[in-house]
Amino acid sequence: MKKVYLICSLAVIIGITAGISFFLIRDANASIPGDAALIDQNGDKYIFGADQTKLKLVEFIYTHCPDVCPMTTQKMVELKQDLQKNGAFGKDIEFITITIDPYRDRPEQLTKYMNGFNIENNGDWLFLTGENTNIKADQETLQKITEPLQFQYKDPGNGQFIHTTFAYLVDDKNKFVTKFPMGEDFDKQEAYNKIMDQIE
Repeated sequence: MKKVYLICSLAVIIGITAGISFFLIRDANASIPGDAALIDQNGDKYIFGADQTKLKLVEFIYTHCPDVCPMTTQKMVELKQDLQKNGAFGKDIEFITITIDPYRDRPEQLTKYMNGFNIENNGDWLFLTGENTNIKADQETLQKITEPLQFQYKDPGNGQFIHTTFAYLVDDKNKFVTKFPMGEDFDKQEAYNKIMDQIE
């Protein structure tokens, strides 16, 4: 009986280890395709593979979000201020906020959202949306970005999206580095430390 119990326990441990290894390997190999392209708050095209000189902190939001999205953006504003103090923001890292609601969140709406947080429109923090000329194409582009990062979202039909609550740090080649919880659990100091580890 003890032998059966030991074998079963060992099988469970091996299974858990294999599962953890799978997710670690998957995350380590995740990257945003370089040809993924959206438009920014100014209506200009942004191609992920065009600039391979900076880290990116990627946040997914929709501007009608009542809680976790604006809370995360506010914490990122505070993180940006810390990174500005040592000269890293804009030089070594940029922030990218991508709407998952490209039909309501046009460039002008994203600009209003930026202004609500006093975010400067100077190219160091980009707010991205779809081109809004082809719904299917916009969704396919978003999925090219969200799927490698395992970010999931769904509109249940009332305009209040259900979505994964993580922000993502990717390197200068758009490869996944790590992720941070959104909202109240976004730890500004942890994010700062991880970013600086990548820069130094």
